[in-house]
Amino acid sequence: MQFTNSRDYIIPFIEDHIDMSKRLDVLEIGSGEAGVLKAFTELGHRCVGIELSPTKTEIARNFMTEELADGRITLMAKNIYDVDIEKDFKSNFDLIILKDVIEHIHDQKKFMSFLHKFLKVDGKIFFGFPPWQMPFGGHQQVANSKVLSAMPYYHMLPRQIYKTVLETFGESPQKVNTMLEIKDTGISIERFEKIVREENYNIVKKYTYLINPIYKYKFGLTPRKQVGLVASIPVLRNFLSTCVYYLIDYQHSKVKNQ
Repeated sequence: MQFTNSRDYIIPFIEDHIDMSKRLDVLEIGSGEAGVLKAFTELGHRCVGIELSPTKTEIARNFMTEELADGRITLMAKNIYDVDIEKDFKSNFDLIILKDVIEHIHDQKKFMSFLHKFLKVDGKIFFGFPPWQMPFGGHQQVANSKVLSAMPYYHMLPRQIYKTVLETFGESPQKVNTMLEIKDTGISIERFEKIVREENYNIVKKYTYLINPIYKYKFGLTPRKQVGLVASIPVLRNFLSTCVYYLIDYQHSKVKNQ
């Protein structure tokens, strides 16, 4: 599913700003089982996947056996902050991918101030994530309760009330903590773009989706971008968008001038 989504939607989104005909160095942070990266290795690009979970990394190694053998991919179970760029990588990257990851990262401003160090001078970063105010921005679909997993928007309740709702419907302490952590780290469109500007990045391209492309494979729905009117009105856009795609770059010259 992640491979097909990457091939059919992520690569077409970036390829008018990145020359996909040349061999690229690609880094995915939060690479999971490496489905996203497989679409890039199939095009002959050199890929590195970094994932916190050793279990997911092991699944990725089994999934990418041939790619590992011929050197098209390197997989690491590691915290990105613990990486030594010179020792762990052969070079910086033409493209960095964060797919459904930024909304789980604590102190996103700190992370963004750190991220550009992995980029080549003309490199780009792809982000795909569900905005916080979207119907299931709290990832409440992971709740064990069938009622809670299908209920939209309640993740926006005040934190203590949200916690009480989760406990009342019988969610385990571990699940409650997981969902509260997502509430703490969820990111809105406005906050993401504010951090991008403050940390000297530039938005190269942006798509706002009414229906997330991944829903094509999960639920059989046809992906749809937001119409211009809705996309231009934040109150409507924020609550009715299930996904945003961004391609950004780093303004090296602006930093030097400062």
